[in-house]
Amino acid sequence: MKNFIYIFILGIFIISCATTKTKNMDTASTDADTDTIRIANDSLEYEIMIIEPGFNSWLVTQRPRGFYGEAFLENRNRIYVTEYNQRVLQPQRFDPLLYEQQINYDPAIHYGYEVNYLLYNYFIYFERQYRQRFIATRGQRY
Repeated sequence: MKNFIYIFILGIFIISCATTKTKNMDTASTDADTDTIRIANDSLEYEIMIIEPGFNSWLVTQRPRGFYGEAFLENRNRIYVTEYNQRVLQPQRFDPLLYEQQINYDPAIHYGYEVNYLLYNYFIYFERQYRQRFIATRGQRY
């Protein structure tokens, strides 16, 4: 069975009829019209799809690929995904329009640097864009 990592936050309603370009094997593709990033790896049977207006333009202003080590990204993503999924399960406490669907991220699977980099940066974007806080860190302002 395929494992899917989907992130559909508000942007799902903004999808146009335009198609996205896709590349396989841990490479990202973007479509400026829909602001969609899709990464797929058929051999590992996963897909990550980020549909969020403004994410692509925000991403290019962040630390470049290679700045963080893969172990750092994996550890942070594990924390972020756990907290995010807990919030999905508590719609009475957290906005169900922000936390629509759980993220199926298995720490035992090696997703590769690109997936971990994009997922980590998406969580940072999500925190800033929607004034949410998953991990308490020094110097974090909203």
